[in-house]
Amino acid sequence: MAYITSFDGTQIFYKDWGPKDAQPIVFHHGWPLSADDWDNQMLFFLDKGFRVIAHDRRGHGRSDQTDNGNEMDSYAADVATLAQALDLRAAIHIGHSTGGGEVAHYSARAEPGRVSKAVLIDAVTPVMVQKESNPGGTPIEVFDGYRAALAANRAQLYLDVPSGPFYGFNRPGARVSEGLIQNWWRQAMMGSVKAGYECIKAFSETDFTEDLKAIDVPVLVIHSEDDQIVPYADSAPLAVRLLKKATLRSYKDLPHGCCQTHPEFINADLLAFIRGEPLGDAAGEVIVPAQPMPAQ
Repeated sequence: MAYITSFDGTQIFYKDWGPKDAQPIVFHHGWPLSADDWDNQMLFFLDKGFRVIAHDRRGHGRSDQTDNGNEMDSYAADVATLAQALDLRAAIHIGHSTGGGEVAHYSARAEPGRVSKAVLIDAVTPVMVQKESNPGGTPIEVFDGYRAALAANRAQLYLDVPSGPFYGFNRPGARVSEGLIQNWWRQAMMGSVKAGYECIKAFSETDFTEDLKAIDVPVLVIHSEDDQIVPYADSAPLAVRLLKKATLRSYKDLPHGCCQTHPEFINADLLAFIRGEPLGDAAGEVIVPAQPMPAQ
């Protein structure tokens, strides 16, 4: 297995497949999963001739279960170390959920030339938690509930989440995949309970507003209006108004875990965006070129 040593000695596991001189795509996973969550996309883009890379965030998967650093600054620093170690240039960074926040935090700080495009899928940006400056956010009590459930019996929580809201399997008529549920549980249980607990604060309370404003490369924002984990109205429309060069791809009824349940739609979106082609019609979605927020 391949590892890089990050800034504080943490061993970060990563996968790196494909021609080393090909366009690199870096995938960033959500809480509390691992690089394995991108299996479908890794194979799809590898077949298209890209170099595909995915890492396990510290405390997750096969990376070190660190005592500290389970916050966005360290997550972004780990990505920077990975980009330097693999000498990634003009990479496309794609993040889902918490991974979307990681992409935003890293891209805003990346060395010139490291990032050419970014994709935020059902991302936690700009900020999830409800507060005075974000009145439409999710109440802190929801995240406290996740923490309490994780501390009490994370094995059960890690079955309840994918069995219900994550993949939309609680919706009437949903086609339930036991394979997806069990794979989610497998990935989640590989990680540290401490990292899983502390990452809840990282994804829910980190404010990415300034990060989004600072990103100067094209960004595709993909989000479903039926996302039960990261509410659409408090995420995608707000994020695209902060970005300089953004396109919003909104779906009506895909779940939070749409990369796994509907890869045929998501992969097509990603490929078109990477190639600079128009995003075609699929699944009744709406494509809205984002208009940046007026200067204050």
